[in-house]
Amino acid sequence: MDSNLVRKNFVEFFKTKSHQINSSASLVVKNDPTLMFVNSGMVPFKQYFLENSISKHSRITNSQKCLRVSGKHNDLEEVGYDTYHHTFFEMLGNWSFGDYFKQETINWAWELLTEVYKIDKEDIYITVFEGSDDADNLPIDAEALDIWKKIVPKSHILYGNKKDNFWEMGEQGPCGPCSEIHIDIRSKEEKAKISAVDLVNKDHPQVLEIWNLVFMQYNRKASGALEDLPKKHIDTGLGLERLCMVLQGVNSNYDTDLFTPIIDEIEALTGFNYKGKSTDTDVAMRVISDHIRAVSFSIADGKLPSNTGSGYVIRRILRRAVRYGFSFLGMKTPFIYRLVNVLSGKLGVIYPELITQKQFIENVIKEEEIAFLRTLDQGLIILDQIVKSSSDKLISGKKAFELYDTYGFPIDLTSLILNEKNLSLDIVGFNKELQQQKNRSKAASESSIEDWVVLIDDPIQEFVGYDMLSTKVKITKYRRVNSVKEGDSFQLVFNLTPFYAESGGQVGDKGYLESTNGDVIYILDTKKENNIVIHSVKELPKKINELFTAVVDKKQRFRTECNHTATHLLHQALRETLGKHVEQKGSAVHSKYLRFDFSHYEKISDNQLIEIENYVNSRIDGQLPLVENRHVPMQDAINSGAIALFGEKYEDVVRTIKFGYSFELCGGTHVKNTSEIWQFKIKSEGAIASGIRRIEAITNDAVKDYHKETNKQFIQIKNLLNNTKNCLLYTSPSPRDGLLS
Repeated sequence: MDSNLVRKNFVEFFKTKSHQINSSASLVVKNDPTLMFVNSGMVPFKQYFLENSISKHSRITNSQKCLRVSGKHNDLEEVGYDTYHHTFFEMLGNWSFGDYFKQETINWAWELLTEVYKIDKEDIYITVFEGSDDADNLPIDAEALDIWKKIVPKSHILYGNKKDNFWEMGEQGPCGPCSEIHIDIRSKEEKAKISAVDLVNKDHPQVLEIWNLVFMQYNRKASGALEDLPKKHIDTGLGLERLCMVLQGVNSNYDTDLFTPIIDEIEALTGFNYKGKSTDTDVAMRVISDHIRAVSFSIADGKLPSNTGSGYVIRRILRRAVRYGFSFLGMKTPFIYRLVNVLSGKLGVIYPELITQKQFIENVIKEEEIAFLRTLDQGLIILDQIVKSSSDKLISGKKAFELYDTYGFPIDLTSLILNEKNLSLDIVGFNKELQQQKNRSKAASESSIEDWVVLIDDPIQEFVGYDMLSTKVKITKYRRVNSVKEGDSFQLVFNLTPFYAESGGQVGDKGYLESTNGDVIYILDTKKENNIVIHSVKELPKKINELFTAVVDKKQRFRTECNHTATHLLHQALRETLGKHVEQKGSAVHSKYLRFDFSHYEKISDNQLIEIENYVNSRIDGQLPLVENRHVPMQDAINSGAIALFGEKYEDVVRTIKFGYSFELCGGTHVKNTSEIWQFKIKSEGAIASGIRRIEAITNDAVKDYHKETNKQFIQIKNLLNNTKNCLLYTSPSPRDGLLS
């Protein structure tokens, strides 16, 4: 069964069970400090499980793009060495938010596998949570066990411990027992030798878990204690790659149609045969075919390789692929970028972003390949110097760490090269240096967050900041945050708030909270976490249960609004001046400046910059009014021409912003008329990655300050030149003539 049909059959099956079919969310997680990437199908619905929001649909199904490369769910180092672990994978899932529970979930899973996919019932094995005698003292999942006993033979039901059969979102949050479904795809001869019962959860490549049915019925508190959830939920995850392996009758995920076209292209590019005589080349091809998927989808979703945070994770994945090509396939020149065409051909129908951004993805990967191959060349020279200067057969772990830390030279490549020279590496010394660095990093960023103290049980929070900057509020809950770097602070949640939370590139509002007796608590930042607006303060109010007045810093909000509106005008100007290929790739909107990242493949000329600046200023002079619609069905907005930023998460109902011909989906705050911006000035333009340019600009008061400073410098230069002639200084031509004095 073709993988596209496997995917389609899954969602269509649950559509017949009254599930809403959702498209996949972006791989890149926003407004959740606990995650960099979506690592399971439930992540986009986390706010519903936490009951911070109420889902419009109580039943949902989809195929979700996932990435497991960091934190608790980290499969990176296993990828390539076995046949069923991946960095990027698709998770087929069905969810219930307070609707159906174990009975329906188990019966539907069995129906789909045996009647739709027609998997042999004799090959299916089930695990059930056996309970725990630790501090949680959890009972056996008797409810699930009783349901399964009516479906499968007792001999095909196994009991799993907490590690295998109790699923947790993280250190805190909803959790519960789960039932895993395992499939035995071994040959008849192998099945006769040993029962699958003895191989379940033993990492056997042909006796493997394909579906996990999670029954969310508890909440894990920060203290570690468990409490019952008021509503029970369902979260299931069925790996598409593993399911395709079962249905296509092959013994490896890499032998399914999801990977074979990529591996065929790797063979053509390198001259090596997959499943040839070398295990190393087979592993290398599996690594590369997996990693090109992870990197391509991440770039398409807006996460570029970089040296920090989630961007560093993407760079690490790509460099691992380059390294395997370099070490085992003899590829000393860029070639991985050429696999993007095959990937987009296979999955572009399901994920059109791979087609629309194919050229961009190829350019980014190629530039990264060139840069890392250069690093490898430099590292080889330095490693050779280390070897020559060493009088010992054991190479210093400290020096190897410096090569790794300073130059980015992979430690396993160092070890491989040393082995070829009949030398060995002091890996203990290397690991000691690495751990010391990790400890320093952890100490600098470590913080602890206590449980929420709930004052008012009201999960629904209203944002009123589009219409007012001050309102009466009540604190519904708060928590303490202890940071090694910043000390104690607190986070507050209100029943309604005028404070805009950082999102969509716009910084969060600042301001203050005033009590009835005039005491003031300053709000230092506003962020969003799992759909809740959180206000950061250094201290709690003396009387936390009273009514407060929440006041947004009016001046900062206005300056930020000027910059945010100018960002929309700039986006339009770039598309008109440079071409429709320009797409926003990121933005930062502060009160003092704006930053705009976009796709474009060459340096922008001075004349083009002047044209772009003039375009924006003409729209400012045009006094264009804000045309806003806060409740537009998503598809209606797209059909009417509104630009949606790929990788952003939008609800079914969206907000549209229009200034003249600039028409976009946006949740940020804006001026009521472009004339309020006063003037727009580009400060800098340059490349930040292959195919990505960045413009930094200022508006309003910042432009006035810029003119004052420029004029001051002009006068100083005149004085230095003893030029007493009375003259005026002009900036670059603009509709306002750039007059400074």
